[in-house]
Amino acid sequence: MEETKKIVTFKNYSICLKDTVETFTKKLIHSLFDSEYQNINGTEIKNTFLTILSKLSVIEAEQIWSAFENKFVEIRTKLDLDAIAAEKNDPAAKSLEEVYLAYPGFYAIAVHRLSNQLLKFNVPVLPRMMSEFAHSATGADIHPGAEIGCSFHIDHATGIVIGESAIIEDHVKIFQGVTLGGLSVKKSLASTKRHPTIGNNVTIYANATILGGEVFIGENSIIGANVCITDSIPKNSIVTVQYENKIIQKNT
Repeated sequence: MEETKKIVTFKNYSICLKDTVETFTKKLIHSLFDSEYQNINGTEIKNTFLTILSKLSVIEAEQIWSAFENKFVEIRTKLDLDAIAAEKNDPAAKSLEEVYLAYPGFYAIAVHRLSNQLLKFNVPVLPRMMSEFAHSATGADIHPGAEIGCSFHIDHATGIVIGESAIIEDHVKIFQGVTLGGLSVKKSLASTKRHPTIGNNVTIYANATILGGEVFIGENSIIGANVCITDSIPKNSIVTVQYENKIIQKNT
């Protein structure tokens, strides 16, 4: 008996668009900081953007690009403040040039400020794709929906997670492994504020975890390493983990 072959049809997704978005994001960052590069590659960057939006079935792509382009000066101004904050706060930073060229935390912030603006223009999928590229390149996972104020400094970047509805005010410093997350991952809470708010001039040290949409960390506070917080913290507070190091000497 002859076998009947069953034909299975799957919906097609433009997975290769990930590569296009990665290239687009890199070139967009380059053009933001290098006017000569922008003069040479500006048209190509725009056309790539229009192609991406076409693949994502977005209409009025030309108008969106024009509005996006008009925000570049504002975004660059904020990023310059971020770079100055990095040089000021990191003893290892020898120059502003080093921050711009070598700091993964700064690169992650740059991609975030661009993707966040596109999200505000209601561009679907692309902002998240850009943030995931930055995640793979820097180790910092910043959702494009997070709102981040001026002079933001990320030290080391690796392992940082900042959730969609997090709000970070001005002059905040965070270190590697910090999580600004939600207490619950229920789908029904998708439209609510699930992630914390961090006040002005707060420092959050390595591997601290702050969870919950109603949590507010008051201004000028210091959150120590390895702390887990699920309640609001008053301004001017210092939060640390209390523990003792026990040293046991081996008999030789």
